[in-house]
Amino acid sequence: MGRGRPSRATVYQRLEKAIEDLQRYGGLPDPREARAVWDDIWHLEAHHSTALEGNTLVLREVEALLDQGRAVGAKPLKEYTEVRGYADAARWVYRQALEPGEWHDGRLLTIGEVRHIHQLAMTPVWDVAPHPDATDREGPGNFREHDIRPFSAGMTPPQWPLVPAGMDDWISQVRRLELESASTKDREPLPEKLALLHNTFEQIHPFIDGNGRTGRLVLNLILVRLGYPPVIILKRQRPTYLTAMERADAGDPGSLGELIARAMIDNLERFIVPNVAGPARMVPLAALVNEEFSLAALRQAAQRGRLEAFQSRDGTWQSSRKALDAYRKSKHKRKGRPR
Repeated sequence: MGRGRPSRATVYQRLEKAIEDLQRYGGLPDPREARAVWDDIWHLEAHHSTALEGNTLVLREVEALLDQGRAVGAKPLKEYTEVRGYADAARWVYRQALEPGEWHDGRLLTIGEVRHIHQLAMTPVWDVAPHPDATDREGPGNFREHDIRPFSAGMTPPQWPLVPAGMDDWISQVRRLELESASTKDREPLPEKLALLHNTFEQIHPFIDGNGRTGRLVLNLILVRLGYPPVIILKRQRPTYLTAMERADAGDPGSLGELIARAMIDNLERFIVPNVAGPARMVPLAALVNEEFSLAALRQAAQRGRLEAFQSRDGTWQSSRKALDAYRKSKHKRKGRPR
């Protein structure tokens, strides 16, 4: 009999173990010390989170845009600005979470930060294609002054005059999470608390557009401030994600919590595996970057078959220290051959 899919409880237990390992190895690494790892996550998040909203840029086009400023692929300008805006906002989230600046008042989250994230993510898009129904007071960073039609599953966001009060209450819920996380008595699964917060934000739908992108960016700001890596909901998970959000609308955050937990585990392992992996263990290429080999060089070697590696379902390449050592030796041999 096959092992089947792990139960939700097993996923949560695995997450707790991964968090313990992360803490044992000193917590999240500074982006300056592990830039390749953070850049890898940055590319994937900008790609997948915008793809969930219908953006058609593939990962290599996203990488060319963000790393080289090149608009590869002949897609509509709006799609490039969506990715660029999201990436700028994600960079700000990582930096603000790990190296708090003037925006941070010591609390887990502020309304000003939520509005700033929306402004960063949406301004490039609105410069090209502003929302047709938006008034001058509803631009990037400003709450909506329109009512939103009911969602396909029937949930109706609050009327627009209720948005400011709804967001104030939501911010209070976010801040309670920090206190609850520090309590050893609290045993409600963290992923389901995060799921409830994320879903409530989307129910309020505080902006006239860009709520999904902003909600995922804000969730990641909360996560990194609590000491966890950002999460990435993959574009292939869109049907699962939407169904989980609908179940959360109906009062059951379990499915969404499990989805978030699995995403947390994926990125926790990006940070933990380099510290615990043996030489034959497969790890993301970002974990193998050093002074000799950049991420781009390793990816090129993998694509050309010179470095033993495989490409996972989310588009990232994985290899091992053992394979890297073999590639290094073969590379030196090629350089040493007589002409």
